[in-house]
This record gives sequence, structure tokens and C-alpha cells, in this order.
Amino acid sequence: MKDEKKYLFDDPKNIKRVLHILYACCILLFLLDFVINRHIYHSWENLWGFYPIYGFVGCVLLVIVATWMRTFLMRDEDYYDKPQSTELNDNKGASHVDD
Repeated sequence: MKDEKKYLFDDPKNIKRVLHILYACCILLFLLDFVINRHIYHSWENLWGFYPIYGFVGCVLLVIVATWMRTFLMRDEDYYDKPQSTELNDNKGASHVDD
């Protein structure tokens, strides 16, 4: 198995590098929030940490709504494997060639 292809994220060093880049971007964006002048439309946008809280609450609500929708949208495990009685299936042995 020496010829097994090695992918980018098979090496733990690459995973750590990606995580460090992600952390650095988060810190940079956090620091830029104090420097950049935002044009706000509503007074609650001026609260410290409004956008991260807004995003978190939005994601939590999305998960809650998706689990609720799952109750009536979910199909059986073998939904596509169920044999259905159709006219084509009933006439498998019949020939459709006109003489």
C-alpha cells in the first residue's frame, strides 16, 4: 500500500494550519469591529456583539425549524425501494408488439 494517495488533510499539520488561519481571521475580524465605522439602520445594531449573537440565534432557530419540519417531511427508510403496483409492472410478461 505504498502507492496509496495522500490527501491534503491526511496530515495533522495541515489541519492545524487551517485552524490557525481560521483563528487568525476571527481575531482580525473581531479587532476590525472596533475600528470600522458601521452604518447602522437600527439602534440595536450598535450593541456590542450584535452580529455574532444575531447569527447564532439565527442558526439555532434554523436547526429548530428543520427538526420540526422533519416530522412531516421525512419518508420511510425504504421509500424508494418499495415495489409499486403500476400498469407497467403488472404487464411485464405481455408483449406490446403489434403484428
